Amino acid sequence: MKALIETRTTRTERVFLVGVELKSNVAQALRESLDELAELAQTAGGTVVGEGTQKVMGTHPATYIGRGKAEALAAQCKALHVDTVIFDDELSPAQTRNLEKIFNAKILDRTALILDIFSQRARTREGKLQIELAQLQHLRPRLTRYWGHLSRQKGGIGMRGGEGESQLEADRRKVSERIDRITRDLAAVRQQRETQRTGRRRNQWPLASIVGYTNAGKSTLLNRLTGAEVMVKDILFATLDPTTRRLRLPTNQNILLTDTVGFIRKLPHGLVESFKATLEEVVQADLLVHVVDISHPLAEEHVAAVNQVLAELGAGDKPTLMVFNKIDRAHAGATLSRLRERHPNSVAVSAHTGAGVRELLDAIGSQIRPEREWVELKIPHDKADRIARLHQVGQVLERKYLSRVTRFKARIPPHYHAEFAAFMVSP
Repeated sequence: MKALIETRTTRTERVFLVGVELKSNVAQALRESLDELAELAQTAGGTVVGEGTQKVMGTHPATYIGRGKAEALAAQCKALHVDTVIFDDELSPAQTRNLEKIFNAKILDRTALILDIFSQRARTREGKLQIELAQLQHLRPRLTRYWGHLSRQKGGIGMRGGEGESQLEADRRKVSERIDRITRDLAAVRQQRETQRTGRRRNQWPLASIVGYTNAGKSTLLNRLTGAEVMVKDILFATLDPTTRRLRLPTNQNILLTDTVGFIRKLPHGLVESFKATLEEVVQADLLVHVVDISHPLAEEHVAAVNQVLAELGAGDKPTLMVFNKIDRAHAGATLSRLRERHPNSVAVSAHTGAGVRELLDAIGSQIRPEREWVELKIPHDKADRIARLHQVGQVLERKYLSRVTRFKARIPPHYHAEFAAFMVSP
């Protein structure tokens, strides 16, 4: 079964890209999408040796780009010794089969390419399960092309089916059974995450989720803020598995900060569905920290793409703090000014150098303000453990040292009221 969904080889594949410009789209959008597809192909380990485009009124149901154009591009691919042809949009199973016959090469679409990259990046059991589920759901309607070389007998009593058809049905059954098993396992994962969230609610710690376009610097920011050691690499989808760390804000309040999987344009819907167990952290968050690579020429398009995925998850209306990252890089000024004017609730930082991090922490603290009780306390000097506890869980606004006690004015979470009740000064 694993062999059916494996798309990587041990040597570097020569890749040819194909994009379609519909009448309703603009040429610039196609150019940007193909550039990103090239970056995805390189991330997967391929070498892009060429590309082709086609202007159409609508996609062709049999070959997507029309048979004539497909044959012309196939000749180019043959001359370039292409191993794999990648289409920028999702292909139907029939289109994939027809194009493989014309190109005599492996045909992938954008969805299959992203799934392949995800399968390389997943590290935890949960991440691997989610990827396998998305791959199998993508594979199931395409199984017929793997068994086209086997014989098929014509109908008749005792003559129906054939070797190919029986093998196809067996594999369809195996795929369906595996999908059911993974779905059950992921349901258990969701239950486990709900248990974890219940524990967090007992601690009364708010949750902030870092979201953003892939390679925007989310993991670098998490490492900078919390001291986490999440892998950081200048590639698409460097990390898939979520990481949660405690962050203590300048207001002396604790929050949980979660780094989530990066988003991308044309993110396969099936992949979003498979990652629901992980992305529930986004839906449950009290605040979204939307990280944007301000140095990228398509920063504004990336913001729109992330917002689209958030809306699909049902998190489009969440309180959001925009964080414009990589201000240390050149050519970020003009875009930064334009986006900060459009998003007044924003902070400019460099997760790499640490510039602007203090302002970011202050902004997060002002956005996440759990209910706090204002209290005045008198704590004896010999109760050093209670004084330390107050500094740990509360925000001390004023202190005054007297002969036997220290007088505090502070804000504490309501659930700590009983713990300090003995030291409270009546108004």
